[in-house]
Amino acid sequence: MASPTQPERRPQRPNFSSGPCAKRPGWDLAALADAALGRSHRSKAGKAKLAAAIDRTRDILGVPDSHRIGIVPGSDSGAFEMAMWSLLGPRGVDALAWESFSKGWVTDVLDQLKLADVRVMEANYGELPDLTATDSERDIVFAWNGTTSGVRVPDGEWIASDRGGLTLCDATSAVFAQPLPWDKLDVVTYSWQKVLGGEAAHGMLILGPRAVERLESYSPSWPLPKVFRLTKGGKLNEGIFKGSTINTPSMLCVEDYLDALAWAEKLGGLDALHARADANLATVAEWVERTEWVDFLAKQPATRSNTSVCLRIADPAFAALEAERQAAVPKQIAGLLEQQGVAFDIGSYRAAPPGLRVWCGATVDRADVEALLPWLDWAYAQVL
Repeated sequence: MASPTQPERRPQRPNFSSGPCAKRPGWDLAALADAALGRSHRSKAGKAKLAAAIDRTRDILGVPDSHRIGIVPGSDSGAFEMAMWSLLGPRGVDALAWESFSKGWVTDVLDQLKLADVRVMEANYGELPDLTATDSERDIVFAWNGTTSGVRVPDGEWIASDRGGLTLCDATSAVFAQPLPWDKLDVVTYSWQKVLGGEAAHGMLILGPRAVERLESYSPSWPLPKVFRLTKGGKLNEGIFKGSTINTPSMLCVEDYLDALAWAEKLGGLDALHARADANLATVAEWVERTEWVDFLAKQPATRSNTSVCLRIADPAFAALEAERQAAVPKQIAGLLEQQGVAFDIGSYRAAPPGLRVWCGATVDRADVEALLPWLDWAYAQVL
């Protein structure tokens, strides 16, 4: 088969990184003009901005009034660590892992918290563990969407409504792009730099009433640093969930998040965000279907992520290469497309199998995904 010619059409925005992700269409620095800079985050103006970020989050995501929403330090990692270190311990834990970040949570549960009663349910990249093997009387730690594997949980049917344990869900590359069953999730965390393309360093911690009950009835045996402390005098520190952050947030980043939320509202809210991500995934899926050299890393269509779309090279000629050469080919593709200004940061995650990862979340325009795909064909022909 003849090598494809170099495409003429280029993505208008070549930002396909899986985090930090593409800014919303039309974004520029003028969007931050109203930031409360040079002001205390505890001033009236600062508190109003932080409260607005929480309130608009609740409105767009449809978070029930029974759930608290807080802004915490350390991005999604900080928020999820805060949840694990504050809540785990009184029950056995089922820890699910099928990609790099969820494997990190397993490491923390086993090696840092050193919990005695832990069942690790692990699957290879491209697959999910048996979700039905989890025990509803135990706490469950999992990621909704595997950012480094492109594999997501298809739904929440496997989570019992009458569970005794808590569900702790890292949803950082799923929230705003995939439906989340709030009645099944006791803790949800995410960061601003994922689906809405916000700036880094801040995490969101959403607690259901059962998580709050655990916080107020259980004190961990290990010490908690200041930035992890969610209670005062045995009661939930409600101020955290009204905008009184534990430490100083960046008001510039807060303004950027508010801008992203305003864009989402104008777009049509959560359904519109979901539709954009789904359309981007569908565009990639149509290309994969007609392209022999590539396939999804996620083996089952129902588990394919519509944000962090991970691809593997399925060409038998590639499979015949030595492992070192296999690892080099996707990097060469990514490097070549970056040189062309066509796609930035589309190599697979460093711990994932060799391949490509294209962010397809709501801030990415479908036209740019369409423009990218012929370039992938061209680049693969150049490097193999």
